[in-house]
Amino acid sequence: MAESEWLDDTEQRAWRSLLVLTLIGLPELERTFRAHGLVQVEYGLLVQLSEQPEGLRLCDLAERMNVSQSRLSHRMNKLLDRGTVEVRPSPEDGRVSIAYITPKGLELVERVAPEHVSDVRRLIFDHLMPAQVTALADALGAVAQGLRPGEQPC
Repeated sequence: MAESEWLDDTEQRAWRSLLVLTLIGLPELERTFRAHGLVQVEYGLLVQLSEQPEGLRLCDLAERMNVSQSRLSHRMNKLLDRGTVEVRPSPEDGRVSIAYITPKGLELVERVAPEHVSDVRRLIFDHLMPAQVTALADALGAVAQGLRPGEQPC
């Protein structure tokens, strides 16, 4: 087994700060969603659908949210029961299901979004200077690209 190349002080500081964000910041963001009877993945599904009024194939929605088909199905069933989404067969291919946000779902996104943005600002961006926001966006963009180098069609 090859010897590990240890993190230098700056890398260690970045990594531990990212852990704090993950362990403390993300659960704090989750509280806003829970107050509206949602979890983050459900809000994310609604946001994705709100940005695609023509709907999204379920497999594309699962890929965008990085969830398995079974997890997507479970969460979509909850959103269907709430009347915030609907799923219909594709007019082009009846074997494919397309998810759409309903007016009720759009209303929910519009109600939660201002609180969510306020939380994101309070927890992250209020602590940064504009140049740091740019650097953070560039750095996290590079990490995200490395984690998802090429979108695969479903």
